[in-house]
Amino acid sequence: MEYTQLGRTGLKVSRIVLGTMNFGPSTDETESHAIMDAALDAGVNLFDTANVYGWGENKGRSERIIGSWFGKGGGRREKVVIATKGYGSMAPDDGWWPNAARLSALNLRRSVEDSLRRLGTDHIDLYQFHHVDRRTPWEEIWQAMDVLVRQGKVLYVGASNHAGWQLAQANETARRLGSYGLVSEQCLYNLVERRAEMEVIPAARAYGLGVLPYSPLAGGLLGGAIRRSDEGGGRSADALAKAQNRDQIQAYEDLADKYGLEPGELALAWLLTRPGVTGPIVGPRTTAQLQSAVRAVGLRLPEQLLTSLEELFPGPGETPEAFAW
Repeated sequence: MEYTQLGRTGLKVSRIVLGTMNFGPSTDETESHAIMDAALDAGVNLFDTANVYGWGENKGRSERIIGSWFGKGGGRREKVVIATKGYGSMAPDDGWWPNAARLSALNLRRSVEDSLRRLGTDHIDLYQFHHVDRRTPWEEIWQAMDVLVRQGKVLYVGASNHAGWQLAQANETARRLGSYGLVSEQCLYNLVERRAEMEVIPAARAYGLGVLPYSPLAGGLLGGAIRRSDEGGGRSADALAKAQNRDQIQAYEDLADKYGLEPGELALAWLLTRPGVTGPIVGPRTTAQLQSAVRAVGLRLPEQLLTSLEELFPGPGETPEAFAW
């Protein structure tokens, strides 16, 4: 495994991030534990989750599965940089309460305390805002997070699904208040969806935020969707059925075959070449899928292959040049 700093921090994290959204809904606790053991054995040390993972009446299930794994001991908690997220409502789907969601000081405190209990730990290494809260001022958000940091319950703070200007606003407010500010941004980013390159990633790099791309395989499209569809369907077939760019995906799979690479591993390896990217978040449902993701770290893509990928999936470029002279 290779490691890098998380943005401007001194924290070293693996270049593959274990995403746990499937823990509970798609992968039972036993298999989830096996995946986390395999990840640790492979050197993956950054695990990402969220309070709402498990979904519906099972919200919080993914965090609880991680907590039960930590509870097995053997240095599991000490070796892992645990990242979780808050924003979404944890109230029952048929219930309602006005402060059960978003980033108010009240809900941040409550969400962190609840995640700590589910995870079975006394601190969260990276606490991330799952979405931007347009109703709560950054002054209030930083006041709440600074208290949690001083209490030792949170070490670093990150964001997800924020625009470039919102990352700037967050960190400029933090600077004025004497807070450390955001250190990471989770964003949708892959070969098919490259709009983050316009403003989000440039802003993250300017402020020293590590970029953690989610959906690196574009919902399965870049994981060999056509090949797997021909072999019998599954989730890749579902993704392919919704795609408007089947010819482009076919050309991508042909390109991967030309270089003797698995499509999914190629998509991850490409992200690892992108400026500002700390590591893509992979969400394996099996240990075999995890092992495939880990292999991507060792790939070194030839320049000609990178050029071919750029021609096949052209990026928008950074603003303002993306739309101005």
